[in-house]
Amino acid sequence: MLKLNLCVIFLICIFALCGCTKKTGETVIKFASWGSKSEVNIIKPILEDFEKENPYIKVEFMHIPQNYFQKIHLLFASNTPPDVIFINNLYLPVYANAGVLREINDSGKMINKNDFYPSSIKTLSYKNKLYAVPRDVSNLVIYYNKDIFNKKKVPYPAKNWTFDDFLNTAIKLTDKNTFGISFENDSLFYLPYLMSEGGGILSDDLNEVIINSPSSQRGIKFYSDLRKKYHVAPFKSESASATAAQMFLQQKLAMHLSGRWLTPKYREEADFDWDITAFPAGSKGSIVPADASGWAISKASKHPYEAELLVKYLSSYDSIKKFCESGLIMPARKDIANSKYFLDGKKPESANIFIQAAETSKPTPVSVNYKEIVDKINKQLEPVFE
Repeated sequence: MLKLNLCVIFLICIFALCGCTKKTGETVIKFASWGSKSEVNIIKPILEDFEKENPYIKVEFMHIPQNYFQKIHLLFASNTPPDVIFINNLYLPVYANAGVLREINDSGKMINKNDFYPSSIKTLSYKNKLYAVPRDVSNLVIYYNKDIFNKKKVPYPAKNWTFDDFLNTAIKLTDKNTFGISFENDSLFYLPYLMSEGGGILSDDLNEVIINSPSSQRGIKFYSDLRKKYHVAPFKSESASATAAQMFLQQKLAMHLSGRWLTPKYREEADFDWDITAFPAGSKGSIVPADASGWAISKASKHPYEAELLVKYLSSYDSIKKFCESGLIMPARKDIANSKYFLDGKKPESANIFIQAAETSKPTPVSVNYKEIVDKINKQLEPVFE
């Protein structure tokens, strides 16, 4: 009898231990993201905190620093996609059109759209359906070297400067050692010139390529003239393989058109005084493209509830503020953008310019075959820009 009781007690203990083990880590969800080392250092503690709050969920972090969307595509093709995918608006239509992403609106509880800048919601939507919860809204500003402006006694950019003001400023800043403004052949950097003249690459309804429209051609000509006619921007041969960011840090560029992602680098490495200002206004105003990144959920996920919990946690106030503290992103959440975590008193002093751009920027019209269209246009524009 005693032996039987001992056996029963032993079996009860075994079952109890198995039950405990099952509760911790019984659900594994995969989360894929790109990102630099500094960005990963932000993400990992957030994931650890999520696991502490949800001890039965284990997050397998798939960090893919290179060829990200090629690898994501292969994972979908092999029916092994991550449960949660960090995605941007330039690739989202491909996956939304293929029907492999969950529509965020389905749950009705994941997101309050009023908490986010409308441009970030629109850019991560496809056919008026939202497929990712925005983390950041990406727009372009003009970084400028205040020391060079001071040395040359050129006034800092005015609040509502125009293309003409911008060109005249670039001319005054250019000498044998320094160019007035950056020049990059990527569509991201010439789109503001086109949009501010009323043009672009695709029409808003995505039905027409408008690169050859008069308004787009005016923007292209103005941009090309910065390099070829006025020579206030460097040719590739004059950059000596340096990126525009490197040239700005070397004080070979007085102004640099770029996004918030460079703020941490400039805070750390610039040994001169700098700030930002809005992109100048063309005939239709100062209009820069609005892009966004956010978290999507695979429709094939076997753990949609847990995936939803993770996305809600990643997009929460407390998580987004951690991304902001590094200076890395312009948050898509309006409450964080207008908080001390973004307007923190660090450089740039005029951080509110990013907020203004988020409110006035135009979501980039992106189709399923957008990459092929842009690649073709970039090739056509090579002789125009070089």
